[in-house]
Amino acid sequence: MAESLVSELVEAGVHFGHRASRWNPKMAPYIYARKNLIHIIDVRETVRGMLRAKKYLGQVAAGGSLVLFVGTKRQAGAAIERESLRCKMPFVSERWLGGALTNFRTIRSRLGRLEELEALRSGEELQSYSKKMQSALSREYRKMYRNLNGLRSMNRLPECLVVIDPKKEKNAVREANKLGITVVSLIDTDCDPDPVDLPIPGNDDGIRSIEAVVKHLADAVLEGLNSRAVDKQAEPQPVAVGAEEDKD
Repeated sequence: MAESLVSELVEAGVHFGHRASRWNPKMAPYIYARKNLIHIIDVRETVRGMLRAKKYLGQVAAGGSLVLFVGTKRQAGAAIERESLRCKMPFVSERWLGGALTNFRTIRSRLGRLEELEALRSGEELQSYSKKMQSALSREYRKMYRNLNGLRSMNRLPECLVVIDPKKEKNAVREANKLGITVVSLIDTDCDPDPVDLPIPGNDDGIRSIEAVVKHLADAVLEGLNSRAVDKQAEPQPVAVGAEEDKD
């Protein structure tokens, strides 16, 4: 599997790092070479990081915990949304809202407001408001939907954060660190790996690179969910207490 994974990742351009002038020295263990002023990432390290992350994510999902996918940069948004929906996990693909983890109760109340606005839009009551109020409510709805829609299924704090570029998503990583939530991240040569629990060294700017990594991580979550479903089916069914057989 590792050999085919290496080929897939190289084809996706996962090994291309940033310009050497922008590197973070803490990423040195993950760098294979320097070519034409660009650092080349050791794909063997990428595979090791990927396999560790996949094993962990499978365990998290099998245990019934949530994984929150985060990637708000332009290149990451579509893959984050698509793959998180595929594995039925919450996501943030537009903008990280401060306190999404550390002030979780407030976020839940804002989701309640989003549902109120949706109910208002789907009913006839909205027509009784002035045009100005209708416009204001529509703007509020669009903004809240864009920022909160991916968090609807997050009815409790996640056990793990999957992040594309911890430098870009530093606020999300900081909140996760504060709460002891495990951070899995695709991390490029310009990043500090210290706040990341399970780093996957690789190109975090290329669309194909991001898509390849996120797909594998979502696959691991799905495998964990499927394993959980099988285990539940295998559980013995409870027997009714006090039931007596009819006697002749």
